[in-house]
Amino acid sequence: MANILKRRKPVLVASVAAAVATGVAAYAFARRKLHPNLPTVPHVNLHQYMGLWYEVARLPTRFEKGCQHVTAEYSLRPDGKVNVRNTCHKEGINGPVETVTGTARVVDTTTNAKLKVSFFWPFEGDYWIIALDHSDYRHALVAGGPDRQNLWLLSRTPHMERTLRDQYLAKARELGFDTDKMLFTPQPIAGKP
Repeated sequence: MANILKRRKPVLVASVAAAVATGVAAYAFARRKLHPNLPTVPHVNLHQYMGLWYEVARLPTRFEKGCQHVTAEYSLRPDGKVNVRNTCHKEGINGPVETVTGTARVVDTTTNAKLKVSFFWPFEGDYWIIALDHSDYRHALVAGGPDRQNLWLLSRTPHMERTLRDQYLAKARELGFDTDKMLFTPQPIAGKP
């Protein structure tokens, strides 16, 4: 009996190794299907994109916990990089203001739709523009890269018409984002601080 087990041991080990390899390959394939390449918009006019944006909605992020009345302001530098200034009011629309400044650089010069943003050197994060109102740059959908973990819906005004907002979220859902987890950012009402 011991002799039979000795002969079967290499076969058993090979079978287990093959099963593990198959499982790893299947997992990698499934991950690729879950996270295929994320398309960006075909072109972004950086001069037109600059200025103040209000955050309408976002997927939850650790660094924006408790943030309301969130804005992002972009300005083009002479060297082609972008100054970034993000503002958050903690725990209320009129709560204490927290501001962080950083720099972004274009990494896809064909489209200008993929940037890397750094708030703390040498760390950088992706900033991919995946939907944009090309007529007047009033609304944008921005992903934090192809893993679909971060998403922001931005507008030039503090509030966005619900049907338009829903169209952008439908686009995000179509691209594989879990829009059920979106947080809608409280913003001030026009005419009020």
